[in-house]
Amino acid sequence: MRKENITVRALKRYGGFNKKYFPLRFFRILFECFSPYFNLWMSAEIVTALYEKQEKRVIFLLITITLFGNLFVHTMGALLGHLVNLEFKRLCDKEAAAFNQKTVSLDYSKLEDPKIRVLRRKIKENAFVNGYGVNCMRTSVEGILRSVISLAFAGVLFAEMLTRIASAEFEWLTWILLALMVVFTALAILAKNAVQEKEAGVFKRLNDWMLKENQLGQGHSLNGMDARVYKQQPILTRLEMKMNREHLALFSWARWRTWLHITPHILLSKIPEICAYTIVCFYCVRNIFPIGSVIKYVGYLYQFPMEILSIFYFRAELRNNEQFLVPYLEYLNLPNDMYQGTLAVEKRSDKKYDVEFRNVSFKYAGSDKYALKNVNMTFKVGERLAVVGMNGSGKTTFIKLMCRLYDPTEGEIYMNDFNIRKYDYRQYLDLFSVVFQDFSLLALPLGNNVSSSETWDAERAERCLRGVGLGERYDAMPKGLETPITKHFDDEGVNVSGGEAQKIALARALYRDAPFIILDEPTAALDPIAEAEIYSKFDEIVGDKTAIYISHRLSSCRFCDKIAVFDKGELVQLGSHEELLADQNGKYYELWTAQAQYYTK
Repeated sequence: MRKENITVRALKRYGGFNKKYFPLRFFRILFECFSPYFNLWMSAEIVTALYEKQEKRVIFLLITITLFGNLFVHTMGALLGHLVNLEFKRLCDKEAAAFNQKTVSLDYSKLEDPKIRVLRRKIKENAFVNGYGVNCMRTSVEGILRSVISLAFAGVLFAEMLTRIASAEFEWLTWILLALMVVFTALAILAKNAVQEKEAGVFKRLNDWMLKENQLGQGHSLNGMDARVYKQQPILTRLEMKMNREHLALFSWARWRTWLHITPHILLSKIPEICAYTIVCFYCVRNIFPIGSVIKYVGYLYQFPMEILSIFYFRAELRNNEQFLVPYLEYLNLPNDMYQGTLAVEKRSDKKYDVEFRNVSFKYAGSDKYALKNVNMTFKVGERLAVVGMNGSGKTTFIKLMCRLYDPTEGEIYMNDFNIRKYDYRQYLDLFSVVFQDFSLLALPLGNNVSSSETWDAERAERCLRGVGLGERYDAMPKGLETPITKHFDDEGVNVSGGEAQKIALARALYRDAPFIILDEPTAALDPIAEAEIYSKFDEIVGDKTAIYISHRLSSCRFCDKIAVFDKGELVQLGSHEELLADQNGKYYELWTAQAQYYTK
């Protein structure tokens, strides 16, 4: 990514979210800049007319033009302001939607990549902690537009003033003062550029500290349950106070350094202002300028170098901000490397989808250790497969590979004799209903949570809820399927328990009616008896679908046709409960007896 193109590329990307915003903002700025110049001009004309005792008709005409001109400018400004605010809201909404869409459309492997998670965090923290990123880019671009428009208005009056001076005679003092204005304006620009470069370093150090402080604050919430139970508040309070003292010291240092850096710029920028007053007053005293010119020319002549300074200031802001635009563009331009496939998934009435793992091995990004190693397995439609093993044995990784959230590092997975990579990715995902360990519910009505869509089939949704054992709780909900889950956005919502949330997730899996149903330890919040009951009911409801159960409680998987035992990333046993239990040297027997002792004592 070429550095000089970063701002342009980001501006095109950002402005593309709402192409109406920047043109409307331009016209809004145009009227904002025109208003003070119009008032200064007309005020100067009125003062001159009064001083020269012109006819009342002329004075009243000037006042009328001023009043109606202001009415028009302010009316148009208000209208444009309303439109700009509306389009800015749309711009923010579309940018947020695009950012979220990018997140949900990324390859799952990238979504879980720690480097990309850090990239997303940087973008948000840069924006919310110090306003850098696209926010700084937008305000800087608008600042440059404002300065250019103001400079154009000032240039018109500056040219008029020079014409008046030339019509009389340029005095040597005028040349000196104009030269001083140019020289000190240039020096002020150079000083400001130097200041901004130093400020960038100072505030980058301050920003890094603030990010560290925010991360610490997120990890140590004083409202947390652990903090209360273990009485951690004194420790955390002292830690927070220490951080605050260090932050205050660093902030004071940053402010002091900024003041030292900016003082030369302030002093240099005042000299052109003094020169402007001197020139105008000199020619007013000599009656070359009308008396009203003191109002008009001083403001314009001073504004001319100030707007030039502003342009260079905002240009430097854009340059310093580029480092914060890099993560933004990098994230939005992340490619999806996973092959999407083109082969249509056959919609079989018999739901015959046989899956085979052939020498499948897998490593997570950034890891040298295999999460799965040389897995070979075949299971057919209608079978019940239980996947068991210790934590970290590869059970969930096995499911992620089968659902094609990841592609194998080595080996291949086949469905109906075709490599699953050849199938259309979206159609292939539609074959699976999965309840993961870390499932989540939406802060939406119960019906939306069950159907995972904007609408739902009420009879079907209710049947699924009752099928997973949530009938009694459902009957108690005041609005039925319209009942909001959680009270985050609706006071009439209901907060469900962990077990109830898991049952809703199970109902969602049933509602989808996919050929494969996978339960990845979704009943962890339930007691063993409740879990066994749900699995039993679930097995009845599943019917002729292929079901895969992952559970730490082996007793819940006895009804399965096959049990796959994983250990340290390898498939070490495969068979029925009776077959595996007969092998007293096997891993399954070890796990079974370890659990059974707690129920037989």
